[in-house]
Formats: sequence, C-alpha cells, structure tokens
Amino acid sequence: MGALGCQGVAACSACRGWWLHGTLPPTSVPQTNIPFLQNVLNNQQFLAGIVDTQFIDENPDLFQLRPAQNRAQKLLHYLGHVMVNGPTTPIPVKTNPSPMDPIVPTVPIGPPPSGFRDILLQEGPEGFARAVRNHQGLLLMDTTFRDAHQSLLATRVRTHDLKKIAPYVAHNFSKLFSIENWGGATFDVAMRFLYECPWRRLQELRELIPNIPFQMLLRGANAVGYTNYPDNVVFKFCEVAKENGMDVFRVFDSLNYLPNLLLGMEAVGSAGGVVEAAISYTGDVADPSRTKYSLQYYMGLAEELVRAGTHILCIKDMAGLLKPAACTMLVGALRDRFPDLPLHIHTHDTSGAGVATMLACAQAGADVVDVAADAMSGMTSQPSMGALVACTQGTPLETGVPLERVFDYSEYWEGTRGLYAAFDCTATMKSGNSDVYENEIPGGQYTNLHFQAHSMGLGSRFKEVKKAYVEANQMLGDLIKVTPSSKIVGDLAQFMVQNGLTRAVAEAQAEELSFPRSVVEFLQGYIGIPHGGFPEPLRSKVLKDLPRVEGRPGASLPPLDLQALEKELTERHGEEMTPEDVLSAAIYPDVFSSFKDFTATFGPLDSLNTRLFLQGPKIAEEFEVELERGKTLHIKALAITDLNRTGQRQVFFELNGQLRSILVKDTQAMKEMHFHPKALKDVKGQIGAPMPGKVIDIKVEAGAKVAKGQPLCVLSAMKMETVVTSPMEGTIRKIHVTKDMILEGDDLILEIE
Repeated sequence: MGALGCQGVAACSACRGWWLHGTLPPTSVPQTNIPFLQNVLNNQQFLAGIVDTQFIDENPDLFQLRPAQNRAQKLLHYLGHVMVNGPTTPIPVKTNPSPMDPIVPTVPIGPPPSGFRDILLQEGPEGFARAVRNHQGLLLMDTTFRDAHQSLLATRVRTHDLKKIAPYVAHNFSKLFSIENWGGATFDVAMRFLYECPWRRLQELRELIPNIPFQMLLRGANAVGYTNYPDNVVFKFCEVAKENGMDVFRVFDSLNYLPNLLLGMEAVGSAGGVVEAAISYTGDVADPSRTKYSLQYYMGLAEELVRAGTHILCIKDMAGLLKPAACTMLVGALRDRFPDLPLHIHTHDTSGAGVATMLACAQAGADVVDVAADAMSGMTSQPSMGALVACTQGTPLETGVPLERVFDYSEYWEGTRGLYAAFDCTATMKSGNSDVYENEIPGGQYTNLHFQAHSMGLGSRFKEVKKAYVEANQMLGDLIKVTPSSKIVGDLAQFMVQNGLTRAVAEAQAEELSFPRSVVEFLQGYIGIPHGGFPEPLRSKVLKDLPRVEGRPGASLPPLDLQALEKELTERHGEEMTPEDVLSAAIYPDVFSSFKDFTATFGPLDSLNTRLFLQGPKIAEEFEVELERGKTLHIKALAITDLNRTGQRQVFFELNGQLRSILVKDTQAMKEMHFHPKALKDVKGQIGAPMPGKVIDIKVEAGAKVAKGQPLCVLSAMKMETVVTSPMEGTIRKIHVTKDMILEGDDLILEIE
C-alpha cells in the first residue's frame, strides 16, 4: 500500500475502501477485487512508483475488469463430464481411440522453402493462374486437411492434430498447388461437434504454413451453410476469410444454378481471392443414353463461368462418377476450348477407379488434380498421393513431390486416424463400392449418411437407404447431388426408409406426409432452380399454399445489419465479438450460440489431446495439459463417487498437487429415471416422433386449435430437420415434450382431440 501513499485505515477513504475491504463497487460484476488488483499491478504508472492518492481517480481504466478465465477449472469440469457421461460429440461406433500416439516426423530448423503462395502474393490471382498454366508437370492439391477426413472420419479431425503435422507439410511439400483445409462441412462441425472456432483453425494453420496456398470450398450463395444468405453476408465472409489467410476459393453451387455461382464468384473476386469456379459433375458424358447432363450441358456452363472471369476452372466430381473415357472427352474438350485456362479436377475414389481417372484427366490436359495422404485416401476420400506421385515419376507429368516424404506423411496420418476410430468409415465399410455409379452418393456424404443412419437406428439397413437414395433422387427430378442438394436427397431417402415408403407410395401420399424440412424448402425454391425445373406434381402436392421463391433466393433477402448483430451478441454473451464471431453467428446462429455457451462452461478444449477430448482420462491416469507456452497443468484423475440423490456424481482430481472435485450430473441415470410415454398408433390424436432426434422448436401451445397439415414441432437428428405436422384438425390437449428434449422413435409428442 505504501506505493499509493496510503497509511492504513486513514487512507482507506482515498482508495474508497476497495483494497482494505476486499470488495469492489456494487456496479462491478466480479465478487472479489482480484481483477482490479491485476489491473493495478499491470499499470505502468504504478510500476514506476509515481502514484499518489489521486491514482485511482485518474485511472478509470482500472475498472475495465476482465473476468477470470478459470481455464483449469473449466477443463476439469469437461473431463469429469466425459468420464461420467461419455463423449460430448455423438459417437456412431463404440470403439476406443488408439492407445498409440501418432509419430510426428522431424522438421528442419528455419523457415520453409518458397512455394506457389509466394507467386500469388507477388503477382496476384491473374499472375498465379498464369504460373499454374505454364508449370511443367502435374500439380497436386492435398485434401487431407479437409475433404479426406470429411469423407472418411465424419469431419471430426481436430485442429490439435492438424497443427502437429503442419510444419512438416510446409517444409516438405512446397511444390503443392494448394492445401484444402477449410470450408465445406468443417466450418459448422468445428463449432457443433468439436467445440472449436473455425476461424482460429485457419489463423493457426496460416502461421504454421506460410508458403503453400490454402484452398477452401465455398458453396456459392450458401457460403459455408445449407441455405442462402443475404448478399452482404457472403461478401463479408469472403473478405474476412481472405484477411485470415485463405487464398483459393473453390466456388460451386449444388444445382449448378448459375446466379448462385456468379454471386459467389463476385464475392471472392471482390475480396481479392483466387476464383476457382467449379462445375459439379453427375451422370456420364460418355454414355449416350444419359442425356440430361451431356457434354454440351457442361461446355455451356463452362462458357458462362469463363465469361464471368474465373481464374481457374474446376470439374467437381463429388461422387467419383468420372470414368477415364469421360475424362478424356470432358477435359479434352475444355482444354481445346480454353487453352490458356488452368483446369483443376476433383474426384472421390469410392468406386476404386480414382487413380486411373486422375491420370486420364492429366493426360487429357488437366493442370491440377486432388489427392490425399495415402493413409487418408481411397474409398470415399480422394485418390492416393503416393500413387499419383509414383505413377508420374520419370514422365512429363512428374509432380516434384518427394515420394519418401509422402511415406512419412502417411505414417503420421495412419497413427492419427487411429485416434478417430469411432468415426472411421472402415468400422462398417471394408472397401470402396462400385454401386456409387448407380446411387451417385457424394463421397463427402457417404460416410456422414451412414453415420446419420446409425444415429436414427437404420445402421443395419444402410443398403435400403442407398436404394432409397436412388428413388429419392428420381422423385426430386434427378438432381446434381452435392451439399446441400445431396443432403436433401439423403434426408428424403432416410425418411422413406424410416417410414417404410416406396417412391410410388410417397408420391401418392405426398399431400399427407410430413416431409423433412430440407425437402420442403428445396421445393419452395430456397436453394435455387434445378436444371430441368422442379418435379411435378410432387411439388404442388407437398407445397400446397406454401410460398415459392422465384429466381435467385438471396436476391430477395434484405442486407443483414452486422453491426446490430455484433451488439446483440456482445450483450448476450458478455464479451467482445470479433468480425469472425459475427459471421459465424450470421451463418449458423443456433450453432454459434450453443458453441459459445458450451465453451463458457468447458474449455480450453484445444489444449487436450484427442484421446482425452473423446474419452477423458482413466482413474489414476496422470497427464499434462499445456494451456500456453510456459503454463502447464499437471492433472491426475483420482475417483468417481456413487450416484447421489440428485443424480450427480463427484469426480476427484489432483491438479498441480492440490485436490479438486467436480460435481457432474449423470445424464444417463437421469434419463433412466424418466420414462417417456410412447404414442399409441391405434389411438387417434396421439402424435409420435417419426424418428429419433432433438426437439428444436415447438410450434403450438396446449389449448390451441390446429388445422390438418399445420406444423406442430421440429425435430433434428444429425443436421436433418423434420417438421411434424398435424394429421387432423382439432385442439391440442396436452404437450409431452419440451425444447431440447431428446426423443426416441415413436415417443409421444402431443395429443390432439
């Protein structure tokens, strides 16, 4: 106190009693004076010892109090929760993570060698595109950081594991065209299931890999969401993504709907990014009987995209339907028509023909093809990097990627893949499958669809789901299937299997059925207009009097007030919001809100290794958690008590030598204590859940009168939302569910009389 000139109690009034009494003014949120004291101890005037009794009055910033992070306590809370209740992210298969840590290859000291990103930074997008086209040999894009794990591991790979291998990639794969590490499903899954900020992933990887271009998947006017957004949101998203280190934006639309594609391209160009416009491929241009998506169709679309100013043209073969003969036709025609334009080809290896397809594309004139680390390739992922590198060695297509480095890279991913065994498609899939040529399920959806089927109790009926996928696609008019249109087809397929519907029955009863929300919104026109138009009479039967969108959906949306949203979020969450936070909330409002609430309770989870994140520690296990450089927690899990009367268990830890305990609610025990009634099918008016899921909205109240077909509530299961509608006219007698309640199939939702 001497430095402040205070002399015991006599000076207490000068300091307003806050120091001696250990409290802060009534308007302050914290219940102790610690944040205030921390501000004092960090004040330069105080540190210099040149303060007097007016110090506090002259420094009002001392009361800009930062809440304590309590990071250690939050981590113990999370670990205790996982130890009692199991993983916080849904697990499709009960398989433990591998006990072996992945081997991180040695990285040389010093900065990594220059790469294609240096050309981009020096010459801009146009110069970069010229350099790609003039490059001798085949260029590779590595999808391991995004599409490969989305396709094989349900998008569950954490930033923690990407950061470990990132320096190795920077030093050894500088010849890569790009690394695809963002966009697509990774954006919402990061928040929804991994409790990470997707923007932070981009920022941290950019620091570790400064020399190789980053590439993302942008869903045109859908940005990284599943619906359309106001134009200013899409433009702002691209601007902030570019500022955070994104370079190449692969812009596609799930329907190849040109107005949506052009909006995305304009947003990327305005942000200064490299525009890679993508044509989503389906059908078979080499099969004369497949007339809807012909060579002429694709060439006409390519003309429009080139006219709009794309820097690079991409063929996005999201289901792996391109066969070598079709590659020769399509890529050859594009190369002849656009000799100066770089061509980039993307495929999936679901059928097993991926390497042959990519070699055929390269020989037909493609500049870049997509591959994945060997241990993360094949099946629904991309073709093997090592196979393409080896097959082109000593030929004019040589990649320049050192094969021996590919082996070390693959070894790391083999070990890392073992950590995600519970999400690995090989738990239920043992090989690729050529039936993809029939069902046309995109590789990025294939395993997620399987995951969804398991969560809905249809895991043993996946063959039926795949057959229903074919029927659902034909019902909807033979769509180009990629997110979000593929999700719409998948939602309808699972709905049909869940309810025992054939195509004929579903079409005949369309006016009576409660179709998934995604299907209804597609038919309304919320994602654009499909090639060939909407299916009739199905559309009219399903929509009845519902509104329909004409033209580009986003064009009719008013601009979103991002400043007002920032203010609202700051007030709601009690902390400052970054532009990145605001965009996350603009695109995924509910997911972002849940993410912020979760991380306010648990965290920082990115400091946990993946084994601890997924299954928590074993009793008596000792481990270290590095919160930041120089700050490491030493933790030992000690014991879990029996269930108390309130359904809680006490979990004991030793933290840095001190005993700590956490009270955790046992959710399974609480669930077993509550028996939810089932809807009786022979009792008219009892409405049951058509599928397992979470109640995300209740549209009616007890006593309300409802009409036939009126929405009653909305259920969600693994991103699939289903609106439950009233099968009859009547009055709501009783509601048996609440928002956020988890239901099983046929659980009673409400009663109508």
